[in-house]
Amino acid sequence: MRAALALLLLLAAVHAEHRGKAYVRDKVCQEFKTLGKEDFRTLNIIANSRKFSNATFEEINHLVHEIVSLAETCCTDGADPSCYDAGSSALSAKSCGRGSPFPAHPGTAGCCAQEGLEQKLCLAALRHPPQQLPRYLQPSNEELCQAFKKDPKDFADRFLHEYASSYSQAPLPVLLGSTRTFLSMVSTCCISPAPTACFLKEKLERKTLSLLTLMSNRVCSRFMAYGKDKVTFSYLTSLAQKMPDASFEDLFPLAEDAAEVFSQCCDSVTEDCMQKKLSEHTAKACSALSARDKRFADCCNGKNLLQNYFCISALPPAPTPKLLEVQKPTNEQVCGEEGALHAKRYLFELARRHTSVPDAFLGKLYDTSEKVRGECCSAADTSACLDSKRQRMGEELPPFLEKANQLCRQYTELDFLNFKKRLRESLTQTMPEAGPELLGRLVEQRADFASTCCPPNSPPLYCASKVSLELGEACDGGSCLL
Repeated sequence: MRAALALLLLLAAVHAEHRGKAYVRDKVCQEFKTLGKEDFRTLNIIANSRKFSNATFEEINHLVHEIVSLAETCCTDGADPSCYDAGSSALSAKSCGRGSPFPAHPGTAGCCAQEGLEQKLCLAALRHPPQQLPRYLQPSNEELCQAFKKDPKDFADRFLHEYASSYSQAPLPVLLGSTRTFLSMVSTCCISPAPTACFLKEKLERKTLSLLTLMSNRVCSRFMAYGKDKVTFSYLTSLAQKMPDASFEDLFPLAEDAAEVFSQCCDSVTEDCMQKKLSEHTAKACSALSARDKRFADCCNGKNLLQNYFCISALPPAPTPKLLEVQKPTNEQVCGEEGALHAKRYLFELARRHTSVPDAFLGKLYDTSEKVRGECCSAADTSACLDSKRQRMGEELPPFLEKANQLCRQYTELDFLNFKKRLRESLTQTMPEAGPELLGRLVEQRADFASTCCPPNSPPLYCASKVSLELGEACDGGSCLL
């Protein structure tokens, strides 16, 4: 089974490269025959739930039923060579028809304006943006068994859809392993004479795989949203806030190494890419940092490197150290050959001096610095352009950094009820004219932002949009976001 899945993953990866009708048919039929109908169907549920992560179960079910039926009809020995092409054309026409039962996508109309193979390739390339926050919540053991016993096949299909759509950025091999072991656990424990003990044992055994699914979905979501260069910066500032006494030279190579792991494994179809490469990265981080920080050393004591990585990533920010005022790069440095590196170093220094400022805000600063470099380094008067930007940022940035830092520091240090109480007291002082209704709404909005975006593994796109809305209010409508 493992070898068959590995083959299918390899074949799935090259679909984007196909150049003709016979190629498509041969590849799909090879997958179907290698895997068999049920495994072929299972993998299509997972793959299409990842692609169309906002689709309903019914829409995914319709699509997978058609794909499996097409393969079942046209991949038999002696089938007419034109069978697959005709069937896939009919499937494309159904996708383009009014009231299509397949997942809706804004790009469908553009694809449907094309014809033939180009239309099919266009439709095949469509995908939904990932869910901002995973929505899958595992039911209790009793609820799992009740649903499983009622209809095992329907239970499995719905689980595959919900889980794959919630963790759609996790690499496909990780999702395959995680869903396979989960369904095996349910089918074993729900008929066990001691289901509670069985679930406990099985959950402990699949703990590492569960953590890998969660972590890889997070890091690959960030990689997809940021790209390699910005994810390097994000990882760098995260380490800086956990270990502010470490230097740029200590942490930047680790950030580059992590970004390389994500670039190699997030879209990889190699079965153990993420597990192997992330373990190797964790070993490097532990070797470099354990002797410098007790919290890192405690995380690195475990024998399981992936669990050690999860421990490190969950570390709260360290207390802000007393450091000298950060030195800004000169105009010549900003626009020189290593301008991007100087910008990263400067923002790194800001991050280690404001250890609770959330990643989404630091990401905004990164985008702003890139924009400023792009505008000013090509301007007729580079120095005048940069000096005007520096003056504005010098006035607006420090108070905004402090407010962002304070909000997330309080969220980290206080329990949620006391955090909301402190928020209300603060807002009452700064907005004495606000009525109870407005104050209550602002407290809920700010608390929701903090609970979602202050933690180190916050969803990047969701929180980037929230920064201007929530923290911007504390800074005259967001003017200091530049």
